Amino acid sequence: MAVPTSELKFDEHGLITAVVQDRLTGEVRMVAWMNEEAILRTLESGRATFFSRSRQRLWQKGEESGHVLLVSDISADCDRDTLLVSVDPVGPSCHTGQQNCFFTPLERPGAELAQTELAQPFMDRLEAALEARRTSTGDKSYTRSLLDGGAERIAAKMVEEAGEFSQAISQESDERVASEAADVVYHLLVGLRLRHVGWRSVLAVLAGRFGLGGHVEKARRGLSETRPKSD
Repeated sequence: MAVPTSELKFDEHGLITAVVQDRLTGEVRMVAWMNEEAILRTLESGRATFFSRSRQRLWQKGEESGHVLLVSDISADCDRDTLLVSVDPVGPSCHTGQQNCFFTPLERPGAELAQTELAQPFMDRLEAALEARRTSTGDKSYTRSLLDGGAERIAAKMVEEAGEFSQAISQESDERVASEAADVVYHLLVGLRLRHVGWRSVLAVLAGRFGLGGHVEKARRGLSETRPKSD
């Protein structure tokens, strides 16, 4: 049930913490502060607006850089003292130029000093690793060999892995199903890297179809099940 801003628990300065998250990938992009006016402006404009404690004024994310945050929705936590702002980010979200603000791991006692690494959901990290393989000048990896083989080789592997997954779901254990599914997803990601299509673009398509019946969605794409396969 939706709650009015009057039921939120602002601090003594009239502020509430806002955690900004990519609505598709789940990546936490930044944390900022909002007052009631910032919340209302965000809801009205669809662009994230925060309150700057250092400048003591409202500011719209991207007002200078152009790296705006397009807001899908805002949710309060169970205590109503923290907000989760779901967004479609345009460009990097950190003032340093990093994709998000979380790239400084904490030191673990007794462990070697951690290297700077952007905190990302696993799928984003995997995509970045595949891109690194694509551009690597070192010894050729399996990923690089697939990319060098081009669309024909990747397509052949996709057909092979899809066949093994199809067999697993009808005849094999849950562990084998998960393993074969992982192979399909890996080769899918390699194919996307070949075409420079981001994983987020795939999620955006799925999100656009969410809530539609299968027949309606196919009709919108002109892919009715009655359409001849030869078309």
